[in-house]
Amino acid sequence: MKGTKNNLINLAIENVRKKGSKIFSAGKFMMPNISLLFGSGVINKRTDLKKPFITIINSFSTQIPGHAHLDKLGYILKEYLEGLGVNVWYTNVGGVVCDGIAMGHSGMKYSLPSRELITDQIETIICAHPCDGWIGIGNCDKIVPGMYNAMARINIPSIYVSGGPMLAGCNNKDLISVSEGVGQNSSNKITDEELEYLAETACPGYGSCAGMFTANTMNCIGEVIGFALPGNGTIPATKRLENSVRQFCLNPERIELVKKAGKTLLKLLNENVRPLDILTKQSIDNAFVFDMAIGGSTNTILHLLALCHEANIKYDLNYINQISALTPNISKISPSRPEVHIEDLNRVGGVGSVLKTIFYGKKDNILDLEAKTCYGKLEDYVLKSKDADGYVIHNVNDAFSKEGGLAILFGNFAKKGAVLKTNGIDADMFYFKGKAKIYESQDEALKGILDDEVKDGDVVIIRYEGPKGGPGMQEMLAPTAAIKGKGIKAALITDGRFSGGTRGLCIGHVSPEAASQGELAIIENGDIIEIDVNNKTMDVLISDYEIESRKKKLKKFIPKVKKGWLFRYSKLVSSADEGAVLKI
Repeated sequence: MKGTKNNLINLAIENVRKKGSKIFSAGKFMMPNISLLFGSGVINKRTDLKKPFITIINSFSTQIPGHAHLDKLGYILKEYLEGLGVNVWYTNVGGVVCDGIAMGHSGMKYSLPSRELITDQIETIICAHPCDGWIGIGNCDKIVPGMYNAMARINIPSIYVSGGPMLAGCNNKDLISVSEGVGQNSSNKITDEELEYLAETACPGYGSCAGMFTANTMNCIGEVIGFALPGNGTIPATKRLENSVRQFCLNPERIELVKKAGKTLLKLLNENVRPLDILTKQSIDNAFVFDMAIGGSTNTILHLLALCHEANIKYDLNYINQISALTPNISKISPSRPEVHIEDLNRVGGVGSVLKTIFYGKKDNILDLEAKTCYGKLEDYVLKSKDADGYVIHNVNDAFSKEGGLAILFGNFAKKGAVLKTNGIDADMFYFKGKAKIYESQDEALKGILDDEVKDGDVVIIRYEGPKGGPGMQEMLAPTAAIKGKGIKAALITDGRFSGGTRGLCIGHVSPEAASQGELAIIENGDIIEIDVNNKTMDVLISDYEIESRKKKLKKFIPKVKKGWLFRYSKLVSSADEGAVLKI
């Protein structure tokens, strides 16, 4: 069967792949099932069973600004698809998390695990109610990769469409401006009133937060790997209303993209094009090329590795550094460049223009424009895109750096790697040596930073925040933004992870993590840490003998939770270098 790289996962998925909605026409014993289809209004007459069944899986939630308008887009799509003559099931997934609202408290521990919940929910929905194709509507951090993973796992014709990025605030600020404002306020650089004004105006309305943070990076990557249409990651959610603080007027371009995604899904269905016909190691390479060119969120490495796991694609972390060496960083968008936002990237050509600039400007690039996508070949998009504008997207000969905006560092306490967003680092921080200042949790570290315990030259270590240790590998925007806001020249290293809004010398995903007896657990206050970004290394400057001696004294990690979903997650989750996926 076409597009089946996966081995058999289970009979239910296999039945959906082979039969889809034809399951309901298997015999008279299916009449009770059909009766319920009438009862829900999905079909109106017996002959409707001959039409394809399409499932819309939305993630609407007023708890998330990026999702608060998805109900409107969902009903527009439902009516449009029904007008094209198909049966439409319309449903919602739960467990969607706004990382910004969950940030800075224990609720953040649920964010990364929610990726697995969302994929599992979609598997449940489609296997229990077999359809012929489906379309996911999402927008924010873990919802997007959760939907991509489901596309690969279930492997029936499917497509993804986002709700679009948020416009920058009327003062050209965004969420990170507020986070860094907290540090500025604690250092008396801005007043309480100025901080309150930032909070009131930086996030004006619907959409995923306005910078190249995790959500927008993943929405852009959907265009590159071919799971989403051009414009998916950059066309704003709303149309700007001048002289208005609030932006809630839906963008007509976004509405048209949603309809176009529905029409494209039917084309994929008619041609029997499935996600695993599109997703290959080369398409993952293409995604990392884009990621390096724009210096996206470090979380994309976690999510792309998880996607590889679903598709049975083996991907070595070392290869990411090889791609970085061949891919200059040609665009910096907030947080790396606070005055530039996703709407600016959209204005100058979007994802296609970034890829076109790399393809024509770097002779030894590894982009494969022959790669298959939901809209044809990648070249169908890239070659007709605009040339670099020179400001938002630089030409290769005027790149921000010769190498990409992300790097994998290795060392004697990160033997399986750690991740760094290089395009958010000041030039004088590419080589850094300092004394370790240990904190055993994010909360402890944030308090220490705001209480002036952290000084210039320190290397802040936050450990036991990895996938198992956290559990859930919570993002740490609060401490990183506090360091930046207070103007401290310090590094931060953790087995946890960072928000896509993080900038500075912040190294995350240290593997193996402290909770798995990783060497991060043996570092002591005052140990000297050496970080060499150009050589992709970081080490604690103690002997191998001392490392082994300390490891022998390590006590077994005691989980921080004893029951519930997070407990089960901590028992099953893999290391960050494997994408923090669940393994049995």
